[in-house]
Amino acid sequence: MTADEVLLGIALTVVLATGSQILASKLRVPALILLLPAGFAAGALTDVIHPDRLMAQNFSVLVSLSVAVILYDAGLGLNLRNLAGQTRWIVGRLLLFGVLITFFVVAGVAPAMFAMPLKVAAMLGVILVVSGPTVVGPLLDFVRPNDRVRRILIWEGTLTDPIGGILGALVFHAIATTHQVDIGRGHQMVQFALSMAVGLVGGVVGTALQWLTLRTLRLGETLGTLAQLATVITVSAGCDIVRDDTGLIAAIVTGLAVTNIRGFDMPARRPFFETLAQLIIGLLFVSISSTVTPASLVPVLLPALVLIAILVLVVRPVVAFVSTTGTDLSRRERAFIGWMDPRGIVAAATASAFASTLVDRGVDGASRILPVTFLVIVGTVLLYALTAAPVARRLGIVKPAGTRLLLVGGQPWVVDLGRTLRSAGLDVLMWAGLDEERQRIKDGGIELATGDLLATATNPGARLEGVTAVFLATDDDDFNALASVVMQDNVEGRVYRVGPPHESHGVVAPYTGGDILFGPSLVRHILAARYEQGARFLVQPASSPVPPEHDTLFVVRADNTVDPLTEKQPVTPQEGDSVVLLGPARSAQ
Repeated sequence: MTADEVLLGIALTVVLATGSQILASKLRVPALILLLPAGFAAGALTDVIHPDRLMAQNFSVLVSLSVAVILYDAGLGLNLRNLAGQTRWIVGRLLLFGVLITFFVVAGVAPAMFAMPLKVAAMLGVILVVSGPTVVGPLLDFVRPNDRVRRILIWEGTLTDPIGGILGALVFHAIATTHQVDIGRGHQMVQFALSMAVGLVGGVVGTALQWLTLRTLRLGETLGTLAQLATVITVSAGCDIVRDDTGLIAAIVTGLAVTNIRGFDMPARRPFFETLAQLIIGLLFVSISSTVTPASLVPVLLPALVLIAILVLVVRPVVAFVSTTGTDLSRRERAFIGWMDPRGIVAAATASAFASTLVDRGVDGASRILPVTFLVIVGTVLLYALTAAPVARRLGIVKPAGTRLLLVGGQPWVVDLGRTLRSAGLDVLMWAGLDEERQRIKDGGIELATGDLLATATNPGARLEGVTAVFLATDDDDFNALASVVMQDNVEGRVYRVGPPHESHGVVAPYTGGDILFGPSLVRHILAARYEQGARFLVQPASSPVPPEHDTLFVVRADNTVDPLTEKQPVTPQEGDSVVLLGPARSAQ
């Protein structure tokens, strides 16, 4: 290819990868639904984005390192404290039975369905055991199942990727070196154990390097992020040199260690890695799908649809039933787990890497691996994207719509505000530090958060599950300011704080940004003073006119979400909304 063609190919790949994800976010559908058809269409209409032409034999190496970065980022989001009790056993059984049952079923039916030898069917079976957080995560964000089901599916999807990659490498080498696959041969288990050992050693080395750069050298956010990326790539590449595909294990072990070992203090949100992972996912899907030709899909289209039906209607329900039997999951939760098993980037990457090499070696039937995998990915993602939300609603495992509000503070006016917000239909949780304030919250009939909840919420490596908004209203303005900065990374929604006095000379509060509640006229000490003078909170329909001398504080939407008025965010009530007001003493009910 000429230099101009290479530039055009790179630019077109980036545009398709980015544009598809932007469009998908606007349409509120998983990006994969658009990425694969976009790459497939571009590959059919032009050959400038074909990775074999752009990068030649280096593509499989880049895919391996890219997937390692994705898995490291996924590992950073897995907090072992959330994998406790029966949840741990459920995930382990899903991994064990999911891999075994899927492999044997696919390997058993593929020879007859796709006219391929058993060894190639075994390769296809190993490829299709993986799922992946890059597909499961966006689907679950859209569906919003309860936290326990979400954790189980995210952990399963993340951990199957490196397992599937290693098993794929073992089967590939068995085919490439002996021209057959002998399932159950003792030395295959030894090979698997060796691969796991190499990956674990690489993870230990990666963790040590991360400790050196992030804790000992204290490189800061920018250089620390670069050091993380360099560490993951270096360790993954080194492991792959020693033993193929062990870099995936090293990457995810490093990510797990960094987020779970006390002292690293990794932020819950990592904008650079999240952006990089999104870009890599888009580029890989577009590039890989561009290698699939329409001519290769036609012969396998109908049997691939049958295979999808077997995987969705037979294999996954059986895996979920066997894995969750005897647990405390409800039948509805077990049913939803049995209806969620899409394939993702690792399946596409391993199919692209292994199939092309087997085709070059003249293995009969190997050319069908990639188109079948492509169709299974598209079919499962499309099916689950269209059905997961209605299935979850029908089963009744969707999180209740609305805001779960954490209100921090224990002064009388804050507790009364909590009672008022609860009377408006909001789910209110409160926290305070002093025993007197905590008793006041209990006496007010409001749910009191556990003693260590705020410490957990302000831990940069933690994630406060279920809380969608935080209002900081303690009588310490500096605490409110600092907590608003730290907690913003640890909750799903926004973090707000009451404003400090205008003449404040606090250490932090006057100089820290963030969303200030209620505007400059209702700062903390004015709110407290007005309450002491008899002012009270009340709720009324938004359609009613606001009485004189009343200030609007919140707009509670018809769907039980809440929009506070802030210095930067004026809020307009709509039909069916309610408003929370602060009125003078004579208006108290």
